[in-house]
Amino acid sequence: MTPPTRELPELPVENTNLAAFLPLPPPRTVKAELPAPAKMLELVLRTRQEIRDALFGSDTRRTVVVVGPCSIHDPEAAVEYAARLAKVREATRDRLILIMRAYFEKPRTTVGWKGLINDPHLDGSCDIATGLRRARHTLLAINALGVPCGSEMLDPITPQYVADLSSWASIGARTTESQTHREMASGLSMPIGFKNATDGSLDPAINALISAGHAHHFLGINADGVTSVVQTRGNPDRHVVLRGGPSPNYGPDDVRQAAERVAAAEPRLVRSIMVDTSHGNSMKDWRRQPEVCRAVLEQIRAGQRALLGFLIESNLEPGRQDWTKGVTLARGVSITDGCLGWPETEALLYEIAQQ
Repeated sequence: MTPPTRELPELPVENTNLAAFLPLPPPRTVKAELPAPAKMLELVLRTRQEIRDALFGSDTRRTVVVVGPCSIHDPEAAVEYAARLAKVREATRDRLILIMRAYFEKPRTTVGWKGLINDPHLDGSCDIATGLRRARHTLLAINALGVPCGSEMLDPITPQYVADLSSWASIGARTTESQTHREMASGLSMPIGFKNATDGSLDPAINALISAGHAHHFLGINADGVTSVVQTRGNPDRHVVLRGGPSPNYGPDDVRQAAERVAAAEPRLVRSIMVDTSHGNSMKDWRRQPEVCRAVLEQIRAGQRALLGFLIESNLEPGRQDWTKGVTLARGVSITDGCLGWPETEALLYEIAQQ
């Protein structure tokens, strides 16, 4: 018996769940609107080389410290923070390679504010064209103060707009295992750190470090915004970031095991381990970050040569606040992870430099 036929609704075969395609200006256009002066690009190139020198062991004297807001939602407050950091950077330049966290993209476990690039007006409008320009403008302002920047690279298109102003980059715990992000990292021009997974496992970071060192082919855009096959050479300047998981992983045994695994995968990397003092390592209590720093400094004094430095979450004011659409926010307070306030940060940076 022939089954009865059913008439299908007249629906399109593709794009049924898409609301719109909103064209973006190509990267070349945005860079022409907001160009980077030659002196600024010299700062970026010099800082990248300083980090490389630390990674490969030709500079064992200075510690890399990436410090700043968990995420930037108020560019004016971020520039004020950078002005304060510039003074510390100048005073500690013989002991620290000091870089400001300038994070404009935030991965979310479920939903939430996704960062300045995705939602620059903090109202859910997701004006990404404005967000890209605002992020680039902020990077220009921070670098102009003589403070190099470090960012998490989340969307594989974003680097075309801002990567020339970044001296260091990270791949986060939620994306380290992603093939797309490993391929992207293989083509980035700055040193890059891979975080261990949110469950604390180190395997994804080690595998990412290996993968990003090799050449890849993947889909992306060029400077004119044209969809292209991107061919990379592989990024030699990589390291691991220990950020903890359900329990911390900054202890001597954790660092030693991570260093041994990186050395087995990439023997040329001498100082391959950065410690994230927040997240799982502080058990999500921003107040514990100085405690983590001091424990790691003790390992450096004890002769652990694989430690590259620190990733610290800090803002003008301590703690965090909830972001709610339409609600006025306190200035200089994080709307994502809790941060150290500036006085505590300044004291901690000088303590790291002195020790």
